[in-house]
Amino acid sequence: MNAPDFAAGRTDTNAQKAAQKAAQRRHPPLDSAAFGALLAQLSAEFAASAADHDRSGEFPHGNLARLHEYDLLSLTVPAELGGAGVSLPQALQVVRAVARGEPSTALVLVMQYLFHHRLQGNQRWPHDLRERVAREAVRDGALINSLRVEPELGTPARGGLPATLATRSGEGWLINGSKIYSTGSPGLTWLAVWARSDETPPRVGVWLAPRDAPGVRVGTPWNHLGMRATGSHEIVFENVFVPLSHAVDVQLPGEPGAGLDPLGVAWMSVLLSAVYDGVARAARDWFAQWAATRAPANLGAPLASLASFQQTLGRIDALLFNNRVLLDATAHAERVALEEAPLVKYTVTNQAIEAVQLAVEASGNPGLSRDHPLERHYRDVLCARIHTPQNDSVLQAAGRTGFAGVEPAAAGRA
Repeated sequence: MNAPDFAAGRTDTNAQKAAQKAAQRRHPPLDSAAFGALLAQLSAEFAASAADHDRSGEFPHGNLARLHEYDLLSLTVPAELGGAGVSLPQALQVVRAVARGEPSTALVLVMQYLFHHRLQGNQRWPHDLRERVAREAVRDGALINSLRVEPELGTPARGGLPATLATRSGEGWLINGSKIYSTGSPGLTWLAVWARSDETPPRVGVWLAPRDAPGVRVGTPWNHLGMRATGSHEIVFENVFVPLSHAVDVQLPGEPGAGLDPLGVAWMSVLLSAVYDGVARAARDWFAQWAATRAPANLGAPLASLASFQQTLGRIDALLFNNRVLLDATAHAERVALEEAPLVKYTVTNQAIEAVQLAVEASGNPGLSRDHPLERHYRDVLCARIHTPQNDSVLQAAGRTGFAGVEPAAAGRA
């Protein structure tokens, strides 16, 4: 995605302000060793409180405040608006580090990066509103996410129209309905609500609502097996007023929209997968440390001295090597064919799950003890399966594409 051309309306003063902001950025240069050290520091810091967030389900406000402290919440905001306008490999570097420490924080960060990566290129949004959302992310660390899934409909990726209704009212709209799996909801400033209008025929799209608008409340709280600190509560909308200009991406069903292009799909596939790869790497590190220090009395040596444990760690490292190569290759290309991008998510997340399962199997009861982090990593990594696109959809689409390339005559001769 290319940022819009602001050159025609930008004064020298605005350009100077953007340059000054870049010079004052609170993190070291992105390509420096100091930046890597900062990410390692934050990863360790987040890991230290990850078990507490998991037990309580408390949203990681403190972690996100730390990310804002170093301007890491606005990395994908264009430089013209005060962000860093980073590339996919740079965003991947940050997500990897955060996920290795506390994956719920990383998932909220991914949603922020994905939204701002595409926002300024979406000409359906009013220009002033796009800029406002971006500048608030830079200045205040304001978070935004799309709210799409509903209790009755489920994931919209499988088709259907939303039940959430936008009704014209004076100089705006009234939003009524509810959304589930609203990742980051306790910390969001903006809610991009997928709804349909009360018109005939209805239009479908996004209405932008402030999180603190009257009528927005939490319904059923998030109480999940893993990724427990994401704050993915049900959010209920009861006559929530938004101005006319906040119907930001609304159109008749079937009309060409501002959906993900191949580059957007690549960003989503890489960054979402990196969250769960980070979980698997944290699990790998615990297992290696545990096996290197655990010395049963009947063995008289650490478990790491046994060939079976060495092979297990080797298998885990081989899976994570595959993940690293695939994520880096996709990120540096910054594009994959639209029909192939979901295979990145499928492959990386399934290999992450397998890596953690190997560690659990080899460690036995200690690995499943709630006194150790491995059981938390196991619960977290399993959540990869429920993210869109899900495994069955990925495989069916890949198979359909594969069969489409088979010539009937050749198939008949077989």
